[in-house]
Amino acid sequence: MSAPPADSLRHFGPPPSLGEIEEMGRRAYDALPPAFIARCGPVAIRAEEFADPETLEEMGIEDPFELAGLYRGVPLTERGHDDPVGIDMVFLYRRPILDWWAEEEMEFEDLIRHLIVHEIGHHFGFSDEEMEAIETAAD
Repeated sequence: MSAPPADSLRHFGPPPSLGEIEEMGRRAYDALPPAFIARCGPVAIRAEEFADPETLEEMGIEDPFELAGLYRGVPLTERGHDDPVGIDMVFLYRRPILDWWAEEEMEFEDLIRHLIVHEIGHHFGFSDEEMEAIETAAD
């Protein structure tokens, strides 16, 4: 078998940095349907290489590659008037995301949007069908 011509190969640069993943996450969040965003309130997007050991222990996860994202916070719909006002966060864990992406036939930014929707959606108790509809609306 001969190799494909060099001009038919895709060019791959370095993997996305933490800052680039945060930016992709912010763009994905901002593109979600307004009604979905209104239920969340302000949400910060933070990328880290892996979840910290305390988070992994709290969730009963031994392998840090098994956790690609996490929502931390209290949705507006569950806050009382006396609750301290804080910004909820979606954590995106770079190394597990890169491994997941390598196994999928999906654009990287689509995977980030999927994670954002699912982390927030799971926190709110949305069904898979509801989350799929939100993702489709954000396309």
